[in-house]
Amino acid sequence: MTQSLFPTYQRWDIRPKKGLGCWLQSEDGKEYLDFTSGIGVTSLGHCNPEVGKAVKYQLEHFWHTSNLFTLTIQEQVANLLSEASGLDRVFFCNSGAEANEAAIKLAKKATGRKKIISCLGSFHGRTYATMGATGQEKVRIGYGPMLEQFDYISFNDIASVSKKIDGDTAAIMLEVVQGEGGINLATKEFLTEIQEVASKNGVLIIVDEIQTGIGRTGTCFAYQQFDFSPHIVTVAKALGNGLPIGAMIGKAELIEYFGPGSHGSTFGGNPVSLVACKATLESIFQDEFLALIEQKGHYLKSQLKQQLSNSNYVVDIRGMGLMIGIELASEANDIVIKLQEAGMLTLSAGPNVLRLLPPLNVSYEEMDIAIQRICQAIHSQSGIFLTQK
Repeated sequence: MTQSLFPTYQRWDIRPKKGLGCWLQSEDGKEYLDFTSGIGVTSLGHCNPEVGKAVKYQLEHFWHTSNLFTLTIQEQVANLLSEASGLDRVFFCNSGAEANEAAIKLAKKATGRKKIISCLGSFHGRTYATMGATGQEKVRIGYGPMLEQFDYISFNDIASVSKKIDGDTAAIMLEVVQGEGGINLATKEFLTEIQEVASKNGVLIIVDEIQTGIGRTGTCFAYQQFDFSPHIVTVAKALGNGLPIGAMIGKAELIEYFGPGSHGSTFGGNPVSLVACKATLESIFQDEFLALIEQKGHYLKSQLKQQLSNSNYVVDIRGMGLMIGIELASEANDIVIKLQEAGMLTLSAGPNVLRLLPPLNVSYEEMDIAIQRICQAIHSQSGIFLTQK
């Protein structure tokens, strides 16, 4: 087949044909246990029947009108996000990068200041503004000067927070769990310091919940597991369980700065994506469902720790809810490939961390299959690693 795509991705040699729940079948008939969830997107699994039913209904009515119209479905989903987050207003867009762009624009406009501070090791997107906000130099290589006024603090370094903030700082932007950076968890002390310093200096707090939000960590949003109160929260990925949608959620005090003409998106708040979003949120934002995520995450992490406790190849196992990272003594991609051969799909996070993002409705039986395959692959690679040393 003629290749007409830009080679912007290191693609796997797997061609999906059909997915159902936690399982994905390729064109050659091989079955994979999918612990990627499309990089944290299909949190209710492939072809979720409730989401599919909602989308089918909307496709039979209308697909698009534009934001010149008042759409009931936008108001319904905005209310769900507002109630779950404790914030007040929602702007819909198409992706996480767009949500973060909106957050950066709003923070600068509301404060009249120019500088955004983010954390080293963070990932906030690949547009020009969000590349600047991303605390990883490799993302910015080759694109010339970034937009002005981005600065960085070390993740979990309390002392660095007050050193970087000045009278021109509009916002601090961070992930409670750094996903792409290696499943790094913020400490309570670090978040407390940010809250206090930001409050004293009139600085807004933006929490990027694009990978951690919508139940992934066992609460609606990861920041809710701490005494932490952001002004702006961004979400995407799992929001539509596979349909493209993102959102920025903000406090009431910011409403006046995002009035008519201040920002927009042609496809933002598309009704087809929003019905998928409504069905997804109504399933996940239930106390019983969220409690199960926490229980499953504890089971998965504890079983992996127990069964890999004697492995010299495993440096650490960490995470929140069903967002788990296994830090290895060499590149995680070796294990990713071994697991693909064994019929399991996983991700890396940074060079040495194996990242697990199973659907939130994964069964205990499926987790046991995953644990067996992961442990077998790691023990196998451990022997090779020790021989090479």
